[in-house]
Amino acid sequence: MVALKNLKNEVWKDLQIKHKTTLRKKYAVSNMGRVISYNESHDDGKLLNGSTVEGYTVLNIKPADTFQSLYLHREVAKLFNPKTSRNQKYVIHVDYNKKNNKATNLRWASKEEMEEHQQSSPAKIAYKEQQRQRVKGLKLNITKVKSIKRLLARPGKKTMKQIAEQFEISEMQLYRIKNGENWSHVTTD
Repeated sequence: MVALKNLKNEVWKDLQIKHKTTLRKKYAVSNMGRVISYNESHDDGKLLNGSTVEGYTVLNIKPADTFQSLYLHREVAKLFNPKTSRNQKYVIHVDYNKKNNKATNLRWASKEEMEEHQQSSPAKIAYKEQQRQRVKGLKLNITKVKSIKRLLARPGKKTMKQIAEQFEISEMQLYRIKNGENWSHVTTD
């Protein structure tokens, strides 16, 4: 068996697994976002790929008749990036690449920070632009949205339910237009 070759400045730490004494092998992650299983020392470790769930690398482990799915980015952050605040419950990929699990690319974030980070993702921005350019398959168009925004600007004339029924859309869609979540680029001018 070929010995595990460490990357430059790579540091390994054992995974924190519940019931790990029942496992045949030990597991460790590195600050470079890699994961291994090993017997005696990290040097005899075998690199693991894990599986992919919604773009994230996941390690599935079965200790003591249980099943644990460990998200690699969370495990790396737990071991190498201490939280600076109690409300930091989420781990974000600074470069938006879910496969880049290096400790330097991971940061703990609050729910608000995580949501803000997601909205500024290049993929999300490209998707929004694609949706903005879309013409086919839409219930609404710019002319209808302008009419909706004019109706929303005159409170008391029609209820949200009446406006939604008039344009054959859901009230939720109407609230999203009102709050600028959808169709924010359309003005009543």
